[in-house]
Parts: sequence; structure tokens; C-alpha cells
Amino acid sequence: MGESITTNIYMIRHAESPFIHGEERTRKLSKDGELDAEKVAKLMLSEKIDVIVSSPFARSIQTIEPIATTRNLEIELYEELKERIIKGNYKLPWEEVEPAIKKSFEDKDYCLPGGETTRQAQQRAVPIIKLLLKDFEGKSIVIGTHGNIMTAIMNYFNGNYGYDFWASTSKPDIYKLIFVDGVLTDVKRIWE
Repeated sequence: MGESITTNIYMIRHAESPFIHGEERTRKLSKDGELDAEKVAKLMLSEKIDVIVSSPFARSIQTIEPIATTRNLEIELYEELKERIIKGNYKLPWEEVEPAIKKSFEDKDYCLPGGETTRQAQQRAVPIIKLLLKDFEGKSIVIGTHGNIMTAIMNYFNGNYGYDFWASTSKPDIYKLIFVDGVLTDVKRIWE
């Protein structure tokens, strides 16, 4: 029997980014968001970081850029880690979107027309997480992410992470996921 190996994943949810319809991929952080990204980097100074990966969406990259700059590390982008689309390319009031998000965590095969179910999101994103856990075993990995896909990933490893957890998160937010031999054993919130 070998010793247990601990791998840390820091899920860093992007800072504030003004919503612009149709600009899911390209919209940037607000001025407050940029300041918060600097705060994120300061908070992460005391943490060991070996690898930085991100969703390909601008707001996620921008949030972790100060960490990458400070550590002189490249940010590797994974298309599979992009945010989950709750609905197709049409406008809906938040009052209709939020209940759909709630329902999507209760029923993993539910989504609005043109959207992506929790299960579908997990099927594209979780293999990347497993790959990172394997390739960087015993290391610490930062992931630039979004509220919904982060929750879907965490939900895969522990079913207690669902709508209520998602609703409690902030922009930005930081969660340290501690994996022992590939099993999620603990989650600590670092952003306050």
C-alpha cells in the first residue's frame, strides 16, 4: 500500500462582468471586477500553485490573469470548462431562468430549450477534471471558472453541491477542493 496522495484544485469563479446578450464568450470584467481579480491574486499568494487552467471565456481568464502573472505561469484553456448554457440563444427574464437552474440540479436531465442539462455539462467537464487530477497528482491546480459549471463539477463529486450552494456563491469566489487519491474529501471557501 502506497501513501495517500493529496491534490488540490482551486475553483476560482470569475469576478463581476456586466451581462451582454450574445457576448457570453467575450465579455470582460467590470472595473470592480478587475479590482477583485487583484484581491484574488493577493489571497492566493499564500497557496502553492503548480498549474493554471481556465474556461476559454474572457471573464474567467481575466480573473486569474493576475495569479498567472505573479507566478509566471501560463494559463491553459479548455473549451470543455466553459460555462453551462441554461437556455438557447434567446432572451428570458431572470425570474424564469433562476427556477430553471434550480430544477436542473434537482433533475440532471432537465434544461430549457437549447440549453445544456447538468448531466451534459458534467459529461464534458468532469473528464477534464479527472485528467488534471491524474496528470498533476500531488500538485495544486487553479481553475478559472463560472458559477454553474463549477457547481455541476462539484455536484458530480459530491451530490450535496447543488442549487443552494450555487445560489450562495459570489463573484468572484474561491473554493479549495481537496482530493485524496482522486476522491473529493473536503472543500474550503477561501474568498470572504
